Amino acid sequence: MRIDTPKTLADGAQTQALGDLTFAIIRRDVCDILTANDAQLVEAMRFYAERMKIVVEPTGALSFAGARHGGVDLKGKRVGLIISGGNVDLASYGQLLGTAHTAGA
Repeated sequence: MRIDTPKTLADGAQTQALGDLTFAIIRRDVCDILTANDAQLVEAMRFYAERMKIVVEPTGALSFAGARHGGVDLKGKRVGLIISGGNVDLASYGQLLGTAHTAGA
């Protein structure tokens, strides 16, 4: 099954279909999937930049954005998140963070 290319800043999440092996693993091992919108991705990127002093691309910020806004109570729990990639155009990155800053002001 194929879907239209998702519209998102997270280009690594713009897949149109899962591979057979990937889908089988998800069906076997995954009990829930969290989502995040583009504004939440930018907020997560800003958090990484301000608090951790690291550049994280939108796809790499998905885990944190999903955990933070996914409606799952994680307070007091030990949670591991995978952060990947700094593969982002710096001009776009600066513009995204600048937009997030103005929106949050």
